[in-house]
Amino acid sequence: MKRIVILLLGASLGLAGWWLWENPAQLHDIVGEYIDSSQILTLEIKHPPERVMEQRRKELLPDTRYTFQEPVIKYYPYLLIEAKYAQEDHKTREGALLWSLIDGELVLDTLTWEKTEGFADAIRAGANRADFRVMYAVEKRGGSATREELQKELRVETDTLVPWIQSALDKQLLVQSGNSYRLHLQNPKILVAPESHIRQEFVSKPLDRLDKVGRRYTRSQVEKVTYAAFGSSFAIRDVREIFLPVVLISVQNPDGTLHQTHWNALNGQKVAVLP
Repeated sequence: MKRIVILLLGASLGLAGWWLWENPAQLHDIVGEYIDSSQILTLEIKHPPERVMEQRRKELLPDTRYTFQEPVIKYYPYLLIEAKYAQEDHKTREGALLWSLIDGELVLDTLTWEKTEGFADAIRAGANRADFRVMYAVEKRGGSATREELQKELRVETDTLVPWIQSALDKQLLVQSGNSYRLHLQNPKILVAPESHIRQEFVSKPLDRLDKVGRRYTRSQVEKVTYAAFGSSFAIRDVREIFLPVVLISVQNPDGTLHQTHWNALNGQKVAVLP
């Protein structure tokens, strides 16, 4: 009996080792959850707590009964992905993508902090390349398209297109309205180039683990969706985790309760916090 247990344990360990060897991105995610370096790469703070409180004083303190509490800076995790891809003119372009591990979206511009809308849904649904091709075709058609219009846009046979559409419907990425299909997103923004316009500098600094906000998405999930979304010419060259500093400002109300708001330390804009 003891010999059987040892053999089963050895087989299990061998199988686990083989899986991790074949899936290095998942291994990175697992290790990263337990080993956090005290030295991190972060975007440089342009709006420290004192500036935000001064600029937003009238908004945050309606009258003298409201008082500021000690502010806190938290660091939100992102992936900085260096990649190359082919443009429509077939020329190769290199760029960097800044991808949130909190909301699952791509940052388009670090000055305005404009983001995509819809990649998080695609990650959760496990969207593949065909799903994205259908979604892009719908968006190119103004957000709604018939099967005939999709077939004309995608240039594929009916027996290929029908399973593609059904897959996107099953994953709640598309919904059908009469004879047309539309994206199942409130304000979709997925038809974008795989590149972020990064205007700020990165700095290295020591940081306590408690100052970091926990990841909601993993590196492997983000890498998978980029390959599905941006086609066969897209190739990742390097991936690093970087952090966005976010100022947490607490205000004590007249009844003694606290109201907390979050502010992007790069541009001083309010950050919507996910439930």
